[in-house]
Amino acid sequence: MNEEFLQFIWQNRLFENSSLVTHTGEEVEVLHVGSRSGDSGPDFVNARIRVGDTIWAGNAEIHLRSGDWFRHGHHNDKAFDNVILHIVGENNAIVKRQNGEEIPTIELKYNPWFATKYAELKSSRTWIPCEKDFFVEDDFQFSTWLERLAVERLEQKSVRVRALLENYKNDWEEAFYCALATNLGYKINAQPFEMLAKSTPLNILLRHKDNLLQVEALLFGQAGFLTPAFFDDPYCSSLKKEYSFLKKKYNLQGVENHLWQFLRLRPAGFPTIRMAQLSALICKSNLLFSKIIEANDLQSIRTLFRAEPSPYWATHFQFNKTSVSQVKTLGGDIIDSIIINSLVPFLFTYGQTHGNQQYKDTALEYLQQVEAENNTVLRGWERYGVKASNAMFSQALLQLKNEYCSRHRCLACQVGSSILQKRS
Repeated sequence: MNEEFLQFIWQNRLFENSSLVTHTGEEVEVLHVGSRSGDSGPDFVNARIRVGDTIWAGNAEIHLRSGDWFRHGHHNDKAFDNVILHIVGENNAIVKRQNGEEIPTIELKYNPWFATKYAELKSSRTWIPCEKDFFVEDDFQFSTWLERLAVERLEQKSVRVRALLENYKNDWEEAFYCALATNLGYKINAQPFEMLAKSTPLNILLRHKDNLLQVEALLFGQAGFLTPAFFDDPYCSSLKKEYSFLKKKYNLQGVENHLWQFLRLRPAGFPTIRMAQLSALICKSNLLFSKIIEANDLQSIRTLFRAEPSPYWATHFQFNKTSVSQVKTLGGDIIDSIIINSLVPFLFTYGQTHGNQQYKDTALEYLQQVEAENNTVLRGWERYGVKASNAMFSQALLQLKNEYCSRHRCLACQVGSSILQKRS
């Protein structure tokens, strides 16, 4: 048992009403449990209770033991002087306001089954803690819960977007370029792509947006693919020549070539192909984030990302290794990944920053228009009969698994809460 569990019992009125008496023996009737507080003050605000013949309105505080009042320093905090009820699992001390008045204290009584079930959920080692009890009783309520989780996941991603913006002094284009490059690397090459973007500023690349070869030279050179001992076909020679000049001009320092991973990747996902695609995208759509902000629909945004690399890459996946000719524009899957993991979080954060709900709503609408992702977590949910119909719900299910199930936050989860409340 912990404070979170007692808070859950109190909030959902799962306690035994008939046994509510204060430490002085006065009967207590709970008229309103109050609302959970999100700040550092008392746990519940605006509660209403009757103690004896007197009705009180104010805040309520919950502890495992009443002595925790002193351990947490509440006796020295004026914010707790308006607590009208102290709710505990065990009453082992008398607590008072700073003026010396005793605060009514009750020991919360409840059916032991709740504690047993909660302990079972907390100690479960199955894929989801509630595996044997999992059910969706109300599809509408579950969908509403998932919508909340999708927004929660976006709010978490917004924290990372704002950190990136701070690094780039609120330059949305530079920050989005860094996020886009990182996204192109997937997990396996995300870090070197981020390092590449940070070592090769967008404002330098945009000075050469009318010359694809120079943009490619900057990116491939900064990535360490144009070292003196590297291949010497005509295309590589041109890149080396351009990069040698541009590196000195801008005093650039690149990343180490050994950081790039090719193993366990499909050729279309090789970092060389992604760099060629990024180069083409920069030349085609400068000020990309501004164009995204101005776009009227997702289809026009998809068009922005369809840029064709230079002809060399039609017959190559790597330098000096020819392959069957194939157009290598960004495919639908990677564009969807960019929309889900870069575009939508940036658009949502843009709405937050500028106090414009429309951008936040549009971000969620875009997620609803993109197909659900396909990964091990989502395939895991399908075993329980839960299948995401679009990317908003797939993002929500990822949030549910990673932030609730894997962390055993069952009391904060609608499903876990329903399992416990169903007994009542």
